[in-house]
Amino acid sequence: MPLTSSPDLDAFREEVRAFFETEYPQDLIEKQRTGILDRADQVRNQQALQSRGWLAPAWPREYGGAGWDPIRRHIFEEEADRVGVPFIVPMAVIYVGPVIYTFGSDEQKRRWLPDILESRAFWGQGYSEPEAGSDLAALRMTARREGDHYVLNGTKIWTSYAQWADWMFCLARTSKEARRQDGISFLCLEMNTPGISVHPIITLDGVHHLNRIEFQDVRVPVSQRIGEEGRGWHYATFLLQGERLSYAHVSRKREDLRILRRLASEMAGEGGGAMIDAPLFAAKLAGCEVAVETLGISVLRALMAGDSVSQAEVSTIKIAATEIAQRITELAIELAAESGAVFANRHAPDWPARMPLVPRFAPPAMASYLFERAQTVYGGATEVQKNIVWRMLASGY
Repeated sequence: MPLTSSPDLDAFREEVRAFFETEYPQDLIEKQRTGILDRADQVRNQQALQSRGWLAPAWPREYGGAGWDPIRRHIFEEEADRVGVPFIVPMAVIYVGPVIYTFGSDEQKRRWLPDILESRAFWGQGYSEPEAGSDLAALRMTARREGDHYVLNGTKIWTSYAQWADWMFCLARTSKEARRQDGISFLCLEMNTPGISVHPIITLDGVHHLNRIEFQDVRVPVSQRIGEEGRGWHYATFLLQGERLSYAHVSRKREDLRILRRLASEMAGEGGGAMIDAPLFAAKLAGCEVAVETLGISVLRALMAGDSVSQAEVSTIKIAATEIAQRITELAIELAAESGAVFANRHAPDWPARMPLVPRFAPPAMASYLFERAQTVYGGATEVQKNIVWRMLASGY
């Protein structure tokens, strides 16, 4: 399903390309390549996009989004990935925003959507738990109703950027039902509410973006529940459809492979020739390139299908996207060789100058390799996605 060219689409692409090349903060692109973005950087990133009304490409115009069709969203993402624009933190714009404007009350829309678009509020996602993981229906955090409030007790884990979050959307069990997916509600809460404690989880590369969160008698107004009590699984399934498609990042994968091909042509292999001429490496690289193009076709089909896309199709894309991401990082580590064993403090802006003998791409490549091991686990493990596909096939999908 190739994208056909038209004067209108060509003009749109040129507009987006010009913005990223001349108006967007170039220092953020450079910092993204080798360093670590902080919250202030992310605010600048989002505000730069919103200066054109482009922070929420998929949101309807009535809620402040761009309201673009799938082809324009695809072009926008291609141009952003081509120049290396940082990914936005997805919890607010990509995850909870569509849930709020689809299922939330008018008051909730007025309260939360403008703050998301103006980057006045960051959000966290409270899904995974220590004994649940990808088996989300096994969650144990309770929300006991007391008048106009719920009282929350339990633990959430692997919560990305909770240390930045002003708000969190979470799933909690409001009743015990025979079917585990029932009795779960979708709640929104302020992170400064008494009883919430955030505990950092530092990853192997020294970065803090994951957290464990404890809830002890945390009181949350019932008015901050999305939709009906006990229907949280339905809203979560809606959210996960968008989340799992968001992992694809086809254009960024293309750009990563382009960079790997260039590096491989410049670096010597064991026989003295360029790595790109080593048959095994060249075959792996070509295989990844074919896989990425195939993934791109699948993603575009899913986007064009809109609300009619099946869970099985989304799960298949999630499996392919995350496994390809891992294959790409494995190639980068193969190029880095022994330099991949070097860890750099990428919080320090001058770290490349401190390590002049280490290829600049190597430490970030190792960090990406280690992080991408989790891609086939978070957002629904590959095994869980295969079960979804099997169930839909067995039901006659």
